[in-house]
Amino acid sequence: MTEQFQFTTTDDAADAADTSVFDEQTRSEAQQIIARYPEPRSALLPMLHLVQSVQGHVSPAGIQFCADQLALTTAEVSAVATFYTMYKRKPCGQHLVSVCTNTLCAVLGGDAIYKTLGEHLGVGHDETAGTPGEEGSITLEHAECLAACDLGPVLQVNYEYFDNQTPEQALELVKSLQRGEKPAPTRGPELSDFRGAERQLAGFFDDLESTVAGPSAAVETLRGAQLAHERGWTAPSMPDDVELPPVPEKK
Repeated sequence: MTEQFQFTTTDDAADAADTSVFDEQTRSEAQQIIARYPEPRSALLPMLHLVQSVQGHVSPAGIQFCADQLALTTAEVSAVATFYTMYKRKPCGQHLVSVCTNTLCAVLGGDAIYKTLGEHLGVGHDETAGTPGEEGSITLEHAECLAACDLGPVLQVNYEYFDNQTPEQALELVKSLQRGEKPAPTRGPELSDFRGAERQLAGFFDDLESTVAGPSAAVETLRGAQLAHERGWTAPSMPDDVELPPVPEKK
């Protein structure tokens, strides 16, 4: 039996999951999430992040908790939790280090960064160095495109960006995390830990103003717009009377 099928257990098995790990505050916050949506089931994605903020992964108890709160079956919740890679099916480290190894970052050095970090930590993809959740523990993962190709190679720590990395810089970054430090990301707010980041993804902020105050764009990203402004470049306007192509006839 594969890990996925072990995780997506039957409703009868999931009924035995002990959800007492989710205290009254978590249950209250779950109801706050649900109240944001016209249909309760639409709250599932942030609810799964809330679960991860408590346990550091989506456990069978987390699946049961979401199902109970949203009046869904555990199969419906499991189908979502196993589809998206941001939902971890085993306990995550204090910090999640995601190295972009998509084509552009890979050729710019992303593969070398991933290899360097893997050798230092002694782990492979989706594996954790240290005891998950404890100080200095690191989960390493390959990441699909992190949408920062103009700043590659890039990596993220708990989904915050560290741009223009080299293997040496990335190694020192990970070593500092292991020492209990929290280096400042290239962009975005101050670094949190994985569970703190998950709480934010669920929609809860201890200080929203400071969280959104960090820089969100890099000089390289804005350079094209800056040049266009300086040189008076504009895109051609769309004529008001342009003819739209005919809609193909349905057969």
